[in-house]
Amino acid sequence: MQAEIINGLEIRKAILEEIKTETAEIKAKYGVVPGLVTILVGENPASVSYVTLKVKTAESMGFNEIQVNMSADCTEQELLDMVEKYNKDDSVHGILVQLPLPKHIDENKIIYAIDPDKDVDGFHPVNVGRLCLGGEHVKFPPCTPAGIVEMLNRKNINTNGAEVVIVGRSNLVGKPLANMLCRKGKGANATVTLVHTGTKDLASHCRRADILVAAAGCPDLIKPEWVKPGACVIDVGVNRVGEKISEKTGKKVAILKGDTDFEAISKIAGYVTPVPGGVGPMTIAMLMKNTLNSLKFKLGLI
Repeated sequence: MQAEIINGLEIRKAILEEIKTETAEIKAKYGVVPGLVTILVGENPASVSYVTLKVKTAESMGFNEIQVNMSADCTEQELLDMVEKYNKDDSVHGILVQLPLPKHIDENKIIYAIDPDKDVDGFHPVNVGRLCLGGEHVKFPPCTPAGIVEMLNRKNINTNGAEVVIVGRSNLVGKPLANMLCRKGKGANATVTLVHTGTKDLASHCRRADILVAAAGCPDLIKPEWVKPGACVIDVGVNRVGEKISEKTGKKVAILKGDTDFEAISKIAGYVTPVPGGVGPMTIAMLMKNTLNSLKFKLGLI
């Protein structure tokens, strides 16, 4: 058996084309476009790279993108004031503060200050609560779990009654994904088990999974013999395990590895995501979708 590769880059491309088309249609009919503010504090290289990609993607969608750069030594109050400025700006539909923040700033305090109806990352406690309630209450599901659900739906992988095992209990992926997949409705209705690296006999839980999600942040944690033949394996892990020289640029780049042994598991699973190029590309796509939906909520379109 050779698993079918779930290509996140291809799925992202399709989603972004849909968002771009819908944005143009809304602009033509209502004269407005989604407004997204991205706030970067300091010059952390990874954060700069990630924010740059978000900005370019938003602009390519036709969004009104506002990039705010603040110094690493800005005060917590200065950042809170910046958030409040855009909370009050009716042309802004999404506010994103890039994490991590400098140690002298309380990240939770900043997240809680964002208007929940502009919290397109889905991190505010109000949006966490909405996700738990499910159904019509949900506004902004966290982007990585939403991307995983989108991948499953677009590949027509049946979740109805499926045994789903999620390895990893983080607030960013594991917990929200479990909530999303166990709800009633299409693309969900699964039987979900949430496990972690401290779970007794982790292997036995993984072996029974029709859909196995590895999101523990531990390279090669999931062994091939833990995978049920024909299962769908979603690898969320992005672990830096070394460096290499890029053939394209001649510069050093990180060597990334997932939480699974991709090559070995590809011979057992029915579907598998690569690292990189699997779940990763979906996160920004779902951020754009949340931002568009924020405008649609405001216009009463959803």
